[in-house]
Order: sequence, then structure tokens, then C-alpha cells
Amino acid sequence: MLKGKTALVTGSTSGIGLGIAKVLARHGAKVVLNGFGDVDAARAEFRGFDAQIGYHPADMTRPEQIAEMMAYAEREVGAIDILVNNAGIQHVARVEDFPVEKWDAVLAINLSSAFHTARLALPGMRARNWGRILNIASAHGLVASAEKSAYVASKHGLVGFTKTLALETAATGITANAICPGWVLTPLVQKQVEARAAKDQTDLEEAKRRLLADKQPSMQFTTPEQLGELALFLCSAAADNIRGAAINVDGGWLAQ
Repeated sequence: MLKGKTALVTGSTSGIGLGIAKVLARHGAKVVLNGFGDVDAARAEFRGFDAQIGYHPADMTRPEQIAEMMAYAEREVGAIDILVNNAGIQHVARVEDFPVEKWDAVLAINLSSAFHTARLALPGMRARNWGRILNIASAHGLVASAEKSAYVASKHGLVGFTKTLALETAATGITANAICPGWVLTPLVQKQVEARAAKDQTDLEEAKRRLLADKQPSMQFTTPEQLGELALFLCSAAADNIRGAAINVDGGWLAQ
């Protein structure tokens, strides 16, 4: 259903971004990957897909590199029809102990990079009167947790930015929405599992159980593939009038 469309997915060499990229490619989209992970391993995930796969190593803290990535995508793969802002990092500390450079990096990657990609993608989307902007926020874009000030601030900001994008494109064929996952077992969350295991002096499986028990009543991790299927739906005609939504996929986290 996405034949002829080009998708750019930031932070897509592993985890959620890779899961979304695979679903979009499976349904015919050309995909531009981005990230600092194992590029060869990521590309191997697309073997057998009838889709062109590009890659650009832009550092998402650097606006000039983001601009280079966007130009590369249009030049080598195709004008961007689907923009998935997924790149993200995390740091955990109390506000008074939070390193200033970590705060700046979290806000730059989790929030400002989405502004830079969107501002560059929108003119082409407007010219074609079709586009999908999907911002991968978090349950932490809707509620907070202690010791995650930068992450929570950035993800709340991303949800707000999504709403503004939706309003500015409301009378066009462009939609903007946010996906807000709870716990997904990505490399980022795996580090938190390992930290929990060390802190509680327990094994990894018990640490996973405790992590889920704190927030996610389903006691199940959401998978990157499930998020990919939601992204696919938001790219479909059925979602033409879903605009500015923040869709939580969190096993009941926000229902409590």
C-alpha cells in the first residue's frame, strides 16, 4: 500500500525505529535508515524485501548534518513522504545532579531533531499535498517519572510539537501524530533492566518483571513490530482524519 512512497526513519539501526522501518518496507515503501548502530546488521533485516533501502549517518544533535541527510534522501532515494522521528536517548539523575551536557543532548536528539526534520520535509509534502509525520514520543510524553527530567520534558515537548504540526497542516493531505509507547525491550530499555538487576541484586528476568510491575499492568513488553503496524495504519487512508493524536501503546500504564 506504500508503493512509490519514501520513508525516513531516524534512529532506525535497532529497536523501535528498525521495527517500524521493516513494516513500512514490507508494504512497499522505500526507506532511509539513520543511526549509530550496526548498519550491516540493520540492512540484513531487509533481505528479501522488494524495497530500496538507503542509509545516512547524520548526528541528530547537528542541524547541518540533518539537512545533509534530508538532501541525501531526496537525491538518492526519493522525496520524503513519511517522516518518522524516532531517534532518542535517555539519562537518569535527580535534577540537581543532572549533567548540563546530558540535558542539552537529550533535548537536542529527542525534540529539536524532530523540528529540523519536519521543517525540511514539510515544503515537499505541501507541494504534493500528502505526507505523514509520526513522532515517536513515549508514555513519558503524557506522564512523568522521577529522575527522568530531560526525557520527560523532551517527550512532552514532542507531543506538543505534534499538535502544532497537526494544526498547521489540518486543511492539507498531511497528518501529524505521536505514538507513545510504554516499555519496549529496546537497547535503551535493556540498559535500564541491567541497572535494575544490579541495584536490586537480582537476575535479568526478575528485573524485567519488576520493571513491568512498576508501570505496565499487562506485564508484557510492547514489540517494535506492533509499533510498526500502528505506524502503517497511521499512513493509511483510514487515518486521513487522525490529526494531532498522542496514541499510547502502554499495556494499561496510563489507565491507572
